[in-house]
Amino acid sequence: MQVGISSETIRLPETVTEEELLQKIDELNKNSAVNGILVQLPLPKHIQVDRVIQMIAPHKDVDSFHIENLGHLMKGASEEFLPCTPNGVVELLKRSQVTLEGKHCVVVGRSNLVGKPAALLLLEQNATVTVCHSHTRDLASICRLADILVVAAGKPGLIDGSMIKPGAVVIDVGIHRMPDGLCGDVDTESCMGIAEAITPVPGGVGPMTVAMLLLNCVQAYEKQAKKNK
Repeated sequence: MQVGISSETIRLPETVTEEELLQKIDELNKNSAVNGILVQLPLPKHIQVDRVIQMIAPHKDVDSFHIENLGHLMKGASEEFLPCTPNGVVELLKRSQVTLEGKHCVVVGRSNLVGKPAALLLLEQNATVTVCHSHTRDLASICRLADILVVAAGKPGLIDGSMIKPGAVVIDVGIHRMPDGLCGDVDTESCMGIAEAITPVPGGVGPMTVAMLLLNCVQAYEKQAKKNK
C-alpha cells in the first residue's frame, strides 16, 4: 500500500568514520526538505551509537531514540514521538479490544528500545506493570501472574505454555532466524489453547512497528508544516 511518503536510503561504507557519519546527519538536520531521520542499527563497532543518535534533531527523530524524546515519554507527553515497537504493541492491544486498564502486564526484557518504553506506555494506559529481566528470580511464576505478557527478551523460545496463565494475551516481540525458519521469544505451539490470543512471528508486532514509524513521519511533517505557516 502506498502512503505518499517519499524516502531516501543513504548507504555508507562500513569503514565510514564517526565524524563522517555525524556530518551526514548534520546535513540532514539542516535540510528543510527532510522531516524525519532514522539510523539503521547496529552500527560498526568503531562508532559510538549514543553519540550518533543524539546528533539527530529531536523533531526529526522518528525512531524516538533521542534523549529529549525519551524524556517526553517518561513525562507522558503523548503528542510527541513515541518509540515505534512499544507503541505498536500498545496500539495492537487497543485495536484488538484488549482492556489494559487495571490489568497486570508483565514485560519480559528491559532494553531501552522495547522493554522500558513498553512498560511506560502500558502504565500510561493504567495497567499495573511488572518488568522482568535476566536477573529475575523464578521468571515462570511471575509470568503466570500476567493478564498480558509482553516478551522482548531476545532469546528464542524463552517462554513456553507452562509459563503463562490460562486466558492471558501474549505479545511476542522477538524474532530470530533459525535453521528451520523464523521464530520468536515465545514457543507459540505450546501456548496454543492456553493463551486467549498470541501474536505470530513473523507478521505480528513487526508490521505494527512499521505502521508506527509511518505515523511518526506524518507527525513530523505536520509539525514542520505548522511551524512554517
